[in-house]
Amino acid sequence: MKRLNDVLGYENLKIYQDDEFFTFSLDSIILANYCNIRLRDKKVADFCSGNGIVSLILTKRTLATIDGIEIQKKLYDLALKSIKYNNLEKRIKMFNEDVKVFSKNHLNYYDAVVCNPPYFKIESNNKKNECFEKMVARHEIKINLAEVCLCAKKVLKDNGSLTIVHRSDRLMDILTEFRKNNIEPKRIKFIYESINKISTLIVIEGQKNGKAGLIIEKPLIMFNEDGTYTMEYGLLQREVRK
Repeated sequence: MKRLNDVLGYENLKIYQDDEFFTFSLDSIILANYCNIRLRDKKVADFCSGNGIVSLILTKRTLATIDGIEIQKKLYDLALKSIKYNNLEKRIKMFNEDVKVFSKNHLNYYDAVVCNPPYFKIESNNKKNECFEKMVARHEIKINLAEVCLCAKKVLKDNGSLTIVHRSDRLMDILTEFRKNNIEPKRIKFIYESINKISTLIVIEGQKNGKAGLIIEKPLIMFNEDGTYTMEYGLLQREVRK
């Protein structure tokens, strides 16, 4: 069922979603809030943009133009509806394309790339969702981590940034692919459900042809020991429509 939701925490910003196959999650909210978009950045690419939630939020954080690239037509169409509803046609442009094809036609073009990619390898034992759209969003069916990093390398200008949100257990894969593509890791933020549990998510930023020097940022812990939201997570959680 298609529905129009508020993006809570962002005044006058709404998004179209479809409960039958995909709604945005906290991962996208984390990426949109913690990616480092510099004042000088003029062009941003949102790889695997889904229904456009990251691009929508970024219009509140930067004056840069944002290009969303989404291979799935249903998600692309939802993003177009949200962009039109919010009168953001001049800020966001959507492309219903494969990121791998798109990158060949936009070499050295962007100041920053953000991406919430599929998390799970095809050969993993993770149970695939029966809905094909969800399978593509969550599993490396149409694009994998190595391809995301290679495509980012192609489209980024020198010193441009790539920021992704991903599972913590893929950290070594991410660092390997960053370095393989001359994207120097610069910042990592670990996400924990609580102080007593292992990290489940990470946000990692790299810089194309950047100098060595990695900052491990203060972690985001979601819940206090009594089960209540931490202050930082509570502010983010306000933005997720249940």
